[in-house]
Amino acid sequence: MDSQKDPSARRDALLKILRLGGAGVAVSGLAVWLRARSRRPVEAEILAAKPDFQVPADPLLPELVISQGEDPAALVRNAITGLGGIKRFVSRGDVVVVKPNIAWDRTPEQAATTNPEVVREMVRLCLDAGAKRVVVTDVSCNDARRTFQRSGIAEAARNAGAETLLPEERRFKHINLRGDALGVWPVFEPFLAADKMINLPIAKHHSLTGVTLGMKNWYGILGGPRSQLHQHIAESIVDLADFVRPTLTLIDAYRILVRNGPTGGSLSDVVLKKTVVAGTDPVAVDAYVAKAFWNLEGTALSYLTLAQNRGLGKLKFENLRTCVVHA
Repeated sequence: MDSQKDPSARRDALLKILRLGGAGVAVSGLAVWLRARSRRPVEAEILAAKPDFQVPADPLLPELVISQGEDPAALVRNAITGLGGIKRFVSRGDVVVVKPNIAWDRTPEQAATTNPEVVREMVRLCLDAGAKRVVVTDVSCNDARRTFQRSGIAEAARNAGAETLLPEERRFKHINLRGDALGVWPVFEPFLAADKMINLPIAKHHSLTGVTLGMKNWYGILGGPRSQLHQHIAESIVDLADFVRPTLTLIDAYRILVRNGPTGGSLSDVVLKKTVVAGTDPVAVDAYVAKAFWNLEGTALSYLTLAQNRGLGKLKFENLRTCVVHA
């Protein structure tokens, strides 16, 4: 069977990469080019009311990159190179907001927050591309000063040259998100004042949604009583993803929290995968990681089906142009 023509064979090949692990990848820089399909764009008048941080699509470049190896910084570099290089996403003079998961009072080893080395390398790349400012921030669930410090992200970001902003109450603005579930909510101001927006979540189990990946990470732009959103969690995730429309999504799967998420705590719930997955299609990135690490079909995650129906991306990651790299 020709794996370049059969979608199910392409899908199995991509998933096999992670099942085998780094030792199973025989060649460095392996590239698998897959056929992409188009969808009708969201109507212009809807997009005009939302901050759109996306960059133009390039049919000659991958939409999804799977990067594996020992060094988290090298994983980030290889993933961005595979997508066409950082200058595809960041221009000289840009204000770039990098959005890790800094929600919980946990150490990097507990895998409830984004790996600080992943954050450090992304900041460094943005500044090397000529960004005017790089801001690293999140609206934490636990005490922000504690989470920023204990996660290692504050120190890593500052050492790389970024500004770290704690979520001060005075810096929230009430914004009409114009979603199906979300109307007016307080949004942390840096997420409204950027030129480019880079989503940098960690891959984790979640007790309500099954997993928390890229799109769920946008809960961290909001203030207010966010726990109320759990009543319509799938719809609110999609409303936020539709509102933000990031420049790039890079999921940290160096260590993943496979159970008892999203807070974790026990090292027995953490598995070392030494992977990052990056792409310009946030639906496909989430769908791939959910299937590869939790064996969850995208169709089993209701927020992904809703997101595809809204035109935010494709569930069938096997139909994307994909590049696999191993350091």
